Amino acid sequence: MQKLEALNFDNTYARLPDAFFAHQPPTPMTDPYMVSFNADVAKLIDLHPEEGMRAEFLEYFSGQRTLPGSSPLAMLYAGHQFGHFVPQLGDGRAILLGEVRNQSGEHWDLHLKGGGPTPFSRSGDGRAVLRSTIREYLCSEAMHGLGIPTSRALCIVGSDMEVYRESIETGATLMRVSPSHVRFGTFEVFFYRGQKEQVKILADYVIAKHFPELVEPEDKYPRFLQEVVLRTARLMAKWQAVGFAHGVMNTDNMSILGLTLDYGPFGFLDNYDAGYICNHSDHQGRYAFDQQPDIGAWNLTCLAQALTPLMSVDEAKEALNHYQSTFASHYIDLMSAKLGLKESGKLVVPLITDLLDILHKNHIDYTIFFRALANFKQDATKNNATLRDMFIDREAFDNWAREYKLQLDKENSADATRRTSMLAANPKYILRNYLAQNAISKATDEKDFSEIDRLLHLLKTPFDEQPEMARYAAPPPDWANKIQVSCSS
Repeated sequence: MQKLEALNFDNTYARLPDAFFAHQPPTPMTDPYMVSFNADVAKLIDLHPEEGMRAEFLEYFSGQRTLPGSSPLAMLYAGHQFGHFVPQLGDGRAILLGEVRNQSGEHWDLHLKGGGPTPFSRSGDGRAVLRSTIREYLCSEAMHGLGIPTSRALCIVGSDMEVYRESIETGATLMRVSPSHVRFGTFEVFFYRGQKEQVKILADYVIAKHFPELVEPEDKYPRFLQEVVLRTARLMAKWQAVGFAHGVMNTDNMSILGLTLDYGPFGFLDNYDAGYICNHSDHQGRYAFDQQPDIGAWNLTCLAQALTPLMSVDEAKEALNHYQSTFASHYIDLMSAKLGLKESGKLVVPLITDLLDILHKNHIDYTIFFRALANFKQDATKNNATLRDMFIDREAFDNWAREYKLQLDKENSADATRRTSMLAANPKYILRNYLAQNAISKATDEKDFSEIDRLLHLLKTPFDEQPEMARYAAPPPDWANKIQVSCSS
């Protein structure tokens, strides 16, 4: 494990032509203080956990000092925001400090969110507020604990400096860590500028670094697009199965590696609502929960268009054709696992869709129900009263449970074995909005950061019972319905 000053930087993105970025050091925050430190992420970059306690740590990650070996820059990209192309988006408030290569040979971007204005900030201040950094910090770790590809975060550094949003808030930086921050929009900016050579340079860079098996084949570009299609389809399936709504699926928020990126107004489902809109700013419901798979496909067509200088339209269409079948098969597999079924495929689709329909109509908590379903008894003399009593329309549950039991009997399912597998597929703990809000309120009102660390620890193992933390698995209180989350951060 290394000291901060000994991190092994290998800044490959900084070696690309100047068209891809602007050299930009962070703008220092005043009087920085530690809000939270993630020791597990420190290990990814071979950083000794005790380094988080040094005064120099705050200086490096608040912009007051430059890490030895780093090469701070702002990445250029464009993107489609709510369906409309915006020719330049940034990065307006995040700075790639550099890329650390660990002892295993893995590269990790150190991406300082809230590092101040860049040449791409337009009129923005380039800052982040403590509220939004807490949400991203916790949710990225929650997603990792759920087994969903995601960026992660090393730390939050706070400051009492004022940042103006809908109201005056305090500022913070988030040290985001990811294998890459290249987005669909990184390709789009060069395509729409007619800079075909830059599209090729970027594609060759991404392929060499992240898809080395594709470097040699003559059809490497169509195969690269197809790999992004497959990864994105699987990511969308994972979001839908766990009940996660991203909220702002603009193409500039879509990772070229199929990672969950840029947590803004996200939300996990409480009561199952297929049309759940987590983003208060999404007045048309473009990014509603049930729209995410189609938006994933739409965004991929934007990426495919940006890559047409490197392949024919037919090759791009062929790559895109893999999306729907990959999403559907992966989603059905995930939902079959949540139901404890050995069988997957078309035969079990009615069980899945019928269940989601009655969950929606009866306003049943998605996470709590699936966790409780692990206790379903096949014995005909038992009526699974606890599950049944969750429903207003108990007859609807009875009808579904009858079909469910028939499928379990057909598979020779055993209650105990199935329960074990279902508990491993259905989390007990998710980052509900009210849990995040409790941590934010303590942090902003009292400068008490203990709830952040408590949630960070809890969400690392969301499938474990953790009986001492059982209250965090409770349904949301009534006041949680008033929480509104928008794009402002």
